[in-house]
Amino acid sequence: MALGADLAQLEDGPPYKDLRTLTANGGTALDDANRAMYGTHGEWVYVLEDWGMSTWYTGFREVEGMAPYPDEEIICLTMNSHCPPSLIIHAPGDSNERQAEFGETTGSGSALDEALHAAGAVLLPRPDARDEEAIARYEAESEALPRAVFAAAGNYTGLVIDQAAVEAGDLPLAVLPMVM
Repeated sequence: MALGADLAQLEDGPPYKDLRTLTANGGTALDDANRAMYGTHGEWVYVLEDWGMSTWYTGFREVEGMAPYPDEEIICLTMNSHCPPSLIIHAPGDSNERQAEFGETTGSGSALDEALHAAGAVLLPRPDARDEEAIARYEAESEALPRAVFAAAGNYTGLVIDQAAVEAGDLPLAVLPMVM
């Protein structure tokens, strides 16, 4: 709800695969909203958006109600395909947020940073252009970054998302208003 989803729509819980038959906000076309799947695992709530960015990232600094509550931890992984780079935003519940590009740590020395290292989601600086073998290795590691970053977040949180349910569109649908 902090992302702007309608409570009545969340209570009905239609599956994501039914989005073609739904409209958002009492008749507003889905073109004017972002579509997402969501679920819970343990104490974590997760939101999977399909528009290449994160609604929370685009609005948490400006939209009242999107900022984390005290002692609420948020990890946002956003591909930012419309406006690179891909980012990790970690609000660990201390009224601060830490941000890093994929391939980096947040610099806080947190358990999330440790998980990023352990998952191979932290790259060394780009090698000298004259070392073609090192450049090829660096580029291969860069291509694998999204998978490594998402694995690190999963390892840190213990979050498990049913990949088959995601691919089938069986998770509940959330329609989120555009924030930009």
